[in-house]
Amino acid sequence: MAADGRGQLRVGFVGAGRMAEAVAHGLIRAGKVEARHVLASAPSDRNLCRFRALGCQTTHTNQEVLRSCALVFLATKPHILPSVLAEVAPAVTDEHILVSVAAGVSLDTLEELLPPAARVLRVSPNLPCVVQEGAMVMARGRHAGSGEAELLRTLLEACGQCEEVPEAQVDVHTGLSGSGVAFVCAFSEALAEGAIKMGMPSGLAHRIAAQTLLGTAKMLLQSGQHPAQLRTDVCTPGGTTIHGLHALERGGLRAATMSAVEAATCRARELSRK
Repeated sequence: MAADGRGQLRVGFVGAGRMAEAVAHGLIRAGKVEARHVLASAPSDRNLCRFRALGCQTTHTNQEVLRSCALVFLATKPHILPSVLAEVAPAVTDEHILVSVAAGVSLDTLEELLPPAARVLRVSPNLPCVVQEGAMVMARGRHAGSGEAELLRTLLEACGQCEEVPEAQVDVHTGLSGSGVAFVCAFSEALAEGAIKMGMPSGLAHRIAAQTLLGTAKMLLQSGQHPAQLRTDVCTPGGTTIHGLHALERGGLRAATMSAVEAATCRARELSRK
C-alpha cells in the first residue's frame, strides 16, 4: 500500500486546497516523491485541476486515497473533517500514517474518530510552504512513534523548516506563524507606505520593503543572533535608525505585536475546544 513494486513512496491528500497543493508541490519539487505517486481527492474538480497540472493523480473518492496510499494528509476544512474521518475510518489500517493539517482539530479528537491504534500526527503549516519557505511544527499522537515523526519531518523539510513540539505549542505556532504571515504583511505594507509618503514610487517601495524583510530574516537565521543584537548593530548614536525606533516605540509596535500573537493564539485555543 505504501509503495509501488519498486519501493516508491505513495502520498495521498484528502482535500486539495491551497495548503495541500503547497505541500505536494514542495515534495515533488524536492524529489521526495514522484508526481505520479501522489493521489488527491476532493468533491469537485475546482482544486483538483491544480494537482493534475503538477502531474498528480486525482479522484473524487476519499476512500480511494486510503486504499492507494499509506501516508495520507488530511487537508480538509476543519469543520468538515469529522464527517470525512467517519467516511474514511473503515479504510484505515495499521499500515497508514495519517497527518492532519486541519487547524484547531486536536489529536484527541482525531484519535476518537479513527480506529484504535491509528497512527496520527498533527502538522501546523503556514502559507509560505507555497514557496518552500514554510515554518511548520508537528506533534505526535499516542500511537505514532519516532520513525513516523522522522519520516514526516524529512518529507516536510522540502516545504521549509519543520520541528517537532508538544501539541500544546501547536496553537501558539498558529498565532505566531500561521497568523503571523498576515502580521508581517501588515508591517511590510506600512513600511512601504512610509517610503511612499516621503516620495518613493509605490512599486519600488513595496519591493524594497519585502526584500528588507527577506534579507533580515536570512541574517537572523544564518547568524543565530537574537534580533536585539542585530537591531543594535544597525543603530548608531544619534543616527537615523534610533530616531525611527523611537517613533515605533511611541506608536506601541512591540506591545501591539505581542498582543496580536496572543489574540490569535487564544482564538486558536477556542477553536480547539469546540
